[in-house]
Amino acid sequence: MIGIIGAMDEEVAQIKTSMKEVHIYKRASMEFVSGYINGKKAVVVKSGIGKVNAAICAQILADVFEVDAIINTGIAGSLDARIDIGDIVLSEDALQHDMDAEAFGYEPGQIPRMDTFSFEADKKLIMLAEKCCREVCTDINVFCGRVVSGDQFISDGQTKEKIHGRFGGLCTEMEGAAIAQAAYLNNIPFLIVRAISDKADDSAHVDYPTFEKRAIQNSVKLLNAIIREY
Repeated sequence: MIGIIGAMDEEVAQIKTSMKEVHIYKRASMEFVSGYINGKKAVVVKSGIGKVNAAICAQILADVFEVDAIINTGIAGSLDARIDIGDIVLSEDALQHDMDAEAFGYEPGQIPRMDTFSFEADKKLIMLAEKCCREVCTDINVFCGRVVSGDQFISDGQTKEKIHGRFGGLCTEMEGAAIAQAAYLNNIPFLIVRAISDKADDSAHVDYPTFEKRAIQNSVKLLNAIIREY
């Protein structure tokens, strides 16, 4: 069974409409929709925004549904000048840019007393997603690299440059690294799929509402292709 997490209704609504043999379960104020997508067993859920919601959601997928893989779909702000609005970013790894325990001798982003600096996505899922993206999203570009997460909507150039300079991420959002950490701790393969909705700079408050729908359409098209071939 594949677990699919989106932070907002807009990110999972279209996916739910294509499901067959649907059953609904409620846990932790979240609605888990179980059924089949393109003949594959899946459970789709809106986690809510932020790292805590995302991590709780991923843990429920592990404990209650015993998923074989987790895909986190959604939108993000670009940190890299090469990556335009509408493009897709696939996580090679993920970390939390707002984790800071430097006072105790840790590098920024390092979670104290964990045995890894970042959480690596599943290589097979990355390869499959990249292949599917090139086949079904021919009018955009796909990039593989680091996704950074924090409980902040990044909307000014100075903060963007600081995050990019420190962590080298391709995009920034608010859930992926928390899901990655939960997947890592439960030994579940994962992938973060992000469609770019804004540039994470001083124009972000304008770009986001304008391009959100286009970005979500790209991520939904890609997700359906991944599930079909998974």
